[in-house]
Amino acid sequence: MEANVPRKCSLDKINRGESDLDEFFMAEALKEACRAYEMGEVPIGCVITKGGEIIARAANERVTRANALSHAEILAIDIACKAIGDWRLEDCRLYVTIEPCPMCAGAIVQARIPVVVYGAKNPKAGAAGSIINILEESRFNHQALVVSGVREEECAGLMKAFFLRFRK
Repeated sequence: MEANVPRKCSLDKINRGESDLDEFFMAEALKEACRAYEMGEVPIGCVITKGGEIIARAANERVTRANALSHAEILAIDIACKAIGDWRLEDCRLYVTIEPCPMCAGAIVQARIPVVVYGAKNPKAGAAGSIINILEESRFNHQALVVSGVREEECAGLMKAFFLRFRK
């Protein structure tokens, strides 16, 4: 079984140049997830775009920073807010390789991000439909459109490889 577990995160499938913007930006999020994988972090990556340009990118860094708040989405939101000089990310799209957890979904709502695109479901902590859907909850003052399953196999495969390699 060990022979099937990659030692290094492969970007072969990611760099092939996609025409669809969601596919392209998810590929960029996957690059961040691969960076997390290489650091021994749970491989989750996130990018935030505005006007078709990436304004923030981040990888999961909970272990590296020894901080439970250092999820890829939280770090990317912080970078994006600083990039545009506002806490409102109303004209942005967030791309993340794994369905956001409740903390990250809450931050997305608070940042007023209107569109969230994710790759694979998170059956243990998903807050964009798997367990609960914080992002589309009408009782909150803001909702986000959720697009799921973009590059799902690659996103899920990277998570599976990580858990086979690091958490036997």
